Amino acid sequence: MKNTHQPEKSVAAGAVRGRPRLFDREAALDQAMRLFWRKGFSATSLSDLTSSMGISPPSLYAAFGSKETLYAEALAHYRQSFGNKLWAGFDEAATAREAITAYLMNAVRLFGGAAAADYPAGCMLALSAVGEEGNAILGKIVRDARAQTLQHLDERLARAVSEGELPAAKATGLARFILAVQGGISLQARDGANRDELESIVRQALCAWDGDGI
Repeated sequence: MKNTHQPEKSVAAGAVRGRPRLFDREAALDQAMRLFWRKGFSATSLSDLTSSMGISPPSLYAAFGSKETLYAEALAHYRQSFGNKLWAGFDEAATAREAITAYLMNAVRLFGGAAAADYPAGCMLALSAVGEEGNAILGKIVRDARAQTLQHLDERLARAVSEGELPAAKATGLARFILAVQGGISLQARDGANRDELESIVRQALCAWDGDGI
């Protein structure tokens, strides 16, 4: 009778020891975002993720479901974290030229030099090749996100046409050109171009805007 309650105590202690370690989900997601941003989806292994996030594989699956759903959530986290910064001043700009200048210069500031090396260089969304890596579902998520960017640019240019700032003939294909410039900025930043070099890309694009190139 003396040891009647001992097994119950042992089970309780074991249950406490066996509980998954608590972690900061937001901080773990931010680490996953940085890793996917730098390495891409396919090149990022489960061990890369668990090591960077500071959690075990069971905890990762319990919190995020799978590597695929983690990538999708990391991409959403990226857009939430950087979207407003990338578009800062765009909607408030008095002219379309000022709006495009703000957008492209924001891209240089955010993705060139990677904000004092806090994050990988280049835009995670622009550089993502997850669709070409064989994951159709994630590829569609990325394409849809890029399409939203294209639509936002198109809408601002359509407004410029309606207000007489831009001839309709010059607006054709212009949003795709701007998106291509932003993608080029991201690629050049990833390859080591410095801020001055990236800003020169923006200046050249604006020369095309001011001249007959656009």
